[in-house]
Amino acid sequence: MPFDPRLGLDLYVPADDRYERMPYRRCGRSGLKLPAISLGLWQNFGDDRPLANSRAILRRAFDLGITHFDLANNYGPPYGTAEINFGRIFAEDFHRLRDELVISTKAGYDMWAGPYGEWGSRKSVLASLDQSLARMRLEYVDIFYSHRFDPDTPLEETMGALDTAVRHGKARYVGISSYGPRRTEEAVQILRELGTPLLIHQPSYSMINRWIEAELLDVLAREGVGAIAFSPLGQGLLTDRYLDGVPDDSRVRRGLHFSESLITPENLARVRALGEIAMRRGQTLAQMAIAWVLRDERVTSALLGASSVTQLEQNVAALERLDFEPSELAEIDRYAVEGGINIWEQSSSS
Repeated sequence: MPFDPRLGLDLYVPADDRYERMPYRRCGRSGLKLPAISLGLWQNFGDDRPLANSRAILRRAFDLGITHFDLANNYGPPYGTAEINFGRIFAEDFHRLRDELVISTKAGYDMWAGPYGEWGSRKSVLASLDQSLARMRLEYVDIFYSHRFDPDTPLEETMGALDTAVRHGKARYVGISSYGPRRTEEAVQILRELGTPLLIHQPSYSMINRWIEAELLDVLAREGVGAIAFSPLGQGLLTDRYLDGVPDDSRVRRGLHFSESLITPENLARVRALGEIAMRRGQTLAQMAIAWVLRDERVTSALLGASSVTQLEQNVAALERLDFEPSELAEIDRYAVEGGINIWEQSSSS
C-alpha cells in the first residue's frame, strides 16, 4: 500500500474486484441502486472508539462493495462525532472516490440545546443539514432524511425543508425514517407535488420487529419508494451475544439505546430456536437474520453496523445464502414474532 507523506499514513487503494462482491438493488422506481448491505455509523464511530478501527471498517466495507455509508446528526457518542470522524476519514481516504459513494444523514432527533435542536421545523432541519455537511467536510449528501415524524409541525413544512435541501444542491435525494403508513403516503404526495420524489424509507425491521409487513411495505411498493431496513439484527438480540448473559462491552452495559428489559426469557427462547434453524442452513443466526430481511424484494438494502472488520466480514457473508425453502420460512415464522423491541414505535404510529 503506497504511503502518502502529506497525510502521514498509507494511501488507501480500494480492491479492484469490489463491484464483483456485492449485489445491488434498485431503490424503488428511482435510478439509484444501493448495495444489498449498507454500513450504518450509528454506533462504533464516535469518540469512544479508536479512529483507526473506524477507518479499517470503512475501508474494508468499500472493498467488499458497500458503497453506502449512513449517518445522522447525533450519531456518536458524543453527538456529532460520528460525522466528524467520518469526515476526517473521507477527506483522507475517500475524497477522490466521492462519485462512487452514497452518503446519507438525517435530522429530527435531539442534537443541540433549545427549541430548534430537534424535530421537524424548517429552521431545525436545514440548520442541522448545514452543520452535518460542515462536520463531514462535504458539499452535499446523497440522501437527506427526516429522522422521525414530528406531530407538532405541519408535514408540508418538514417535507418542504427536504425539497429545499435538494434545490439548493445540498442533497441529491430525500428520505424519511420511522414514519407510519399513512404519514408516508402523505409525505409521498407532498414531495411529488413539490417535484422532489421521496426516494427511500428507513424503518426498523427484523424477525422480532415485523411492523412494516402489515401495511408499510405495500405502501412503498405502490408508490415506488425504496426501503432500507435498520436494526435487522434486533439491536444484537438476533445473534448469540446475549444467550449467556449480558457482556460488559455490550450496548446494554454502555447505555446505548438498548435496555436489558428487552432481553426477556421469551425473546431468548425464540432466538435459540431461530439459531438452530440457522445452523441447519450453514449460517450464523446473524447471517440468517440479514438474509431473511432481504428475502423480500421490496427491501432495497439491510443497514448494518459493525464494531470490527471481522464482524463486518461475517455479516456480509450472509449474502452467500439468500435463498429460503418454503419449509424454512414456515418454521421461522413460528418463532419470528414481535419481541417488544421497537423503541421507535411512537414515531411510526403517529
